[in-house]
Amino acid sequence: MSESQSQDSRSRTLNFNVGVLGHVDSGKTSLARALSSTASTAAFDKNPQSRERGITLDLGFSSFTVDCPDHLLQAGGEQPYTGLQFTLVDCPGHASLIRTIIGGAQIIDLMILVVDVVKGMQTQTAECLLIGELTCPRMVVILNKIDLLPPDKRQSAIEKMTKRMHKTLENTRFKECPVIAVAAKPGGPDAADTEEPQGVPQLIELLKKQTYLPKRDPKGDLLMAVDHCFSIRGQGTVMTGTILQGSLAINDTVEIPVLKVTKKIKSVQMFRKPVSGAMQGDRVGVCVTQFDPKLLERGVVCTPGSLRTLFAAVISVRKIGYFKGSLATRAKFHITVGHETVMARVTFFGLPPSDSKPTPSEPCSLETPFTFDTEYFYQEAYVTGQGEGSSGPDPDQWALLEFERPVTCPALVLVIGSKLDTDIHANACRLAFQGRLLQGFEDKNYTETALPRLRIFKTKQKEGQVERVTDDYTVIGRSLFKKETNLQLFVGLKVTLSTGESGVIEGGFGQSGKFKIRIPDGLLPETKQLLSSTSKKKGKSGSKGGPANEEEPKADSQPISIHLHFKRYVFDPHKKMVQS
Repeated sequence: MSESQSQDSRSRTLNFNVGVLGHVDSGKTSLARALSSTASTAAFDKNPQSRERGITLDLGFSSFTVDCPDHLLQAGGEQPYTGLQFTLVDCPGHASLIRTIIGGAQIIDLMILVVDVVKGMQTQTAECLLIGELTCPRMVVILNKIDLLPPDKRQSAIEKMTKRMHKTLENTRFKECPVIAVAAKPGGPDAADTEEPQGVPQLIELLKKQTYLPKRDPKGDLLMAVDHCFSIRGQGTVMTGTILQGSLAINDTVEIPVLKVTKKIKSVQMFRKPVSGAMQGDRVGVCVTQFDPKLLERGVVCTPGSLRTLFAAVISVRKIGYFKGSLATRAKFHITVGHETVMARVTFFGLPPSDSKPTPSEPCSLETPFTFDTEYFYQEAYVTGQGEGSSGPDPDQWALLEFERPVTCPALVLVIGSKLDTDIHANACRLAFQGRLLQGFEDKNYTETALPRLRIFKTKQKEGQVERVTDDYTVIGRSLFKKETNLQLFVGLKVTLSTGESGVIEGGFGQSGKFKIRIPDGLLPETKQLLSSTSKKKGKSGSKGGPANEEEPKADSQPISIHLHFKRYVFDPHKKMVQS
């Protein structure tokens, strides 16, 4: 059983989640009130601070039901839908509460962006727009407070602002989205309720047109985002929230992973009607017994054992275009993952330079799979579209996130990185990057147990000079290593001479950091010519006893350089040097 198949199984209601986002004071809550008939328990803020200011501080939920529009009537299959329930998720607009919005945005089928018609786009409006782009396929823009415009100039002001909105949206996924003008609460929040809202019936018709059958899947593990928890005397504790994935039914056992406790579901309600079960996308109240509601205000409830608690993770990563700061390795960001926001240190990595050029015909997607078998290149920072000044797509890249405290989340969840400590009032976007969680590390000692499997390397290059030749197959080099370097680590590594020969480091020579190189194919005649002028004493085919003439290169001879290239894996505990 799913959805509202309660007392009457012939009537089926489709639940459609609409996120109401916008700048603080743009009139989102009044709009939700004007649209709503049934307010769910969470609706319209239980926060006293918010009541005083008339500003939403938590995700308020409310709903209204309309007749199912024709295009959805047939979508229900054998059991057609008869009603369409809009659940309005009113997301807070304060910049500092952006994490709450991100929490609410993962369950949204359609976004309403509320804009104050007098003020237009503001910083927060832009941030809301970004979150919408990351999480939601469709949007409707509402120009609110049209009652504040002088009646004779109203129409032209609305048209002007509509044009501006279309211009702002033309490079986003919401290009050409509908824009509609309303006055949700004529006269402002303190006006008497006798004044009728303007434009709301037209808005409801527009919303009905924008609906589609959201992908709902009852299969898989249950994951429910809980936004409120309260007790009812003689019943138990009710957790209200939205099912993000899977389904639940009476008598199911669910886990509250943060508290590591499991509880049995005693009853289920959807908007004040008892139901036997519910599925993905539904907004429900679930009653359990013997549980103190104070222990869980917000959070997730899931199938026992299905969520993982991670100390670190690998994610795919894409920079958010509007973010002006740099994305540097070792920097700390606020990471929102599932319903938690936590600080993490970030290490960026990508494919080795030769592999990572996206071809112009295929835009770079985040679909290159991440594997532990692939070799990755360590990056000091996130790399944007192929070099300075070019506007190509960013190459595929990933990031290792090391969390300051463990986080509990589902697999493949959306991850957003932001700089929430930036000045709230600064006119700058604070959302820095987005991605998907690909690999989580559940072991507290992941730096020893898991990171060595991550094959991220740095390339190293060293240059020295040929000091002299000892025979046709051996030269002595200098200036490649410091005196105190342990040369044993480098024995067997390949080097090339600037004259073209390849050689192998055989070992140290003397005590001053010099070393012996064997040239398997022998020195070229020209090289010998060049070197013969640097040492007259090259008799005894490299005998160890003769370092007397070591330091006699002639001033006019061109020194021959020695090049050593190798790579080191960043997380290799043995710091081994590797050559391909």
